Amino acid sequence: MAMAMAPRRALRAAVGAPARQATTAAAFFGTVSSTKAATTPSRVPRVLPRPRIIATSALQQQRRAVVGGVVGGRGTTTRWSSSSSSSSSSGSDSAPAGSSSNKIWTFEEIRDLTSSPTAKPNVTIIDVREPGEIASTGRIPGAVNIPVTSAPEAFHADAADFEDRFGFARPPADAEVLFYCKAGVRSRAAAGLARDAGWVRVGEYPGSWADWVAKGGKVER
Repeated sequence: MAMAMAPRRALRAAVGAPARQATTAAAFFGTVSSTKAATTPSRVPRVLPRPRIIATSALQQQRRAVVGGVVGGRGTTTRWSSSSSSSSSSGSDSAPAGSSSNKIWTFEEIRDLTSSPTAKPNVTIIDVREPGEIASTGRIPGAVNIPVTSAPEAFHADAADFEDRFGFARPPADAEVLFYCKAGVRSRAAAGLARDAGWVRVGEYPGSWADWVAKGGKVER
């Protein structure tokens, strides 16, 4: 009898061994997975800072643009910088044809205007370069000076303050004004400022002083 039971116990032990091994393996790997999950740090989503919105008036933006070296007419922005080989009082700039809202003057038209100023008595020619530049090169005959880089607020000054500062009467709002500089960039800025200050008959000479001298225009000193 005892001998008959021995083969049965051996058979049960052989059948149960794989099951016990599988259970032990599952428990082992389950423990390893849970430990790895517990030690893996969770990712924290990044929160981007909200953009700052700074509101400024149109006049402040124009002043910063001109003084900072970025100038442009209405609807147009052009970057310019002074030449490193020029003195601190002279600017180096260049520009394509002007804003579509301004009258564009040619060399021939300005030459005829300065030769016979009585033909258009209400046209005021304004040189917007710095005084030091004008002193070294001269100006287009009959032109007055408003340095747009150092005095961009001039167009918004009242009549008395304007005359005290620049030495000539502020052009009336219905007068035609014509701006030029060294090569057309600052004159475009001045034209935009003049329009915002109330002038509607605004013109610019894109070639400006560089074109005037190259074509043999008369020089007033």
